[in-house]
Amino acid sequence: MPKHGKNYRNKVENLDSSTHYTLEDAVKNVLSSTFAKFDETVDIAMKLGVDPRHADQMVRSSVVLPHGTGKETRVLVFAKGDKETEAREAGADFVGGDDLVEKIKEGWLEFDKTVATPDMMGTVGKIGRVLGPRNLMPNAKLGTVTFDLAKVIQDIKSGKVDFRVDKTGIVHAGIGKCSFGEEKLCDNLKTFVEKVIQLKPSSAKGVYLRSVTLSSTMGPGIKLDTIALTAAVK
Repeated sequence: MPKHGKNYRNKVENLDSSTHYTLEDAVKNVLSSTFAKFDETVDIAMKLGVDPRHADQMVRSSVVLPHGTGKETRVLVFAKGDKETEAREAGADFVGGDDLVEKIKEGWLEFDKTVATPDMMGTVGKIGRVLGPRNLMPNAKLGTVTFDLAKVIQDIKSGKVDFRVDKTGIVHAGIGKCSFGEEKLCDNLKTFVEKVIQLKPSSAKGVYLRSVTLSSTMGPGIKLDTIALTAAVK
């Protein structure tokens, strides 16, 4: 029994798995390898030369992609008083305090990102065990614990991507949809890679970008030339 379906095999037969492509060629190959009937997401996986077990080598941040992610993000904001009004006017999908906490305790999780004003973190802490494992907990390091709600909500809605290196040293993220086309995907890819490179820990030794792979939801992984990629984003 074949490991992959016929559509997949037809798309990869002309690809050389040993080749490391330039940024532009990698994007072209990803788009030419799609076959699903839905608009596939383009994902990047970056193997970094860091040891996440050490706090000073943890790579974690966020970046606003110039062309967004192609995904509509539902934003929940924990706020009160004037800040609750500000959040609603800025386009937050859900705004509240104890009422939302109780709703989440009951199992409701119909949102993608959370933001909170600093004075609400005591309230949010009551559901930390629910939000934390799902990467939904507001985090000051990611800019989601703030009084500047309008800007944060706008950034999230326009394509802000949160990322962190996993225990194997890999950063994963979606950088757009196949329907974006080559130019927009290249722009998003450059922006994301540039941000990750900027975050290189001073304590990390040796090669920082070990490998970078691009793929669509259903398509094959396309390897990038890390040296050419680094040069392209500088």
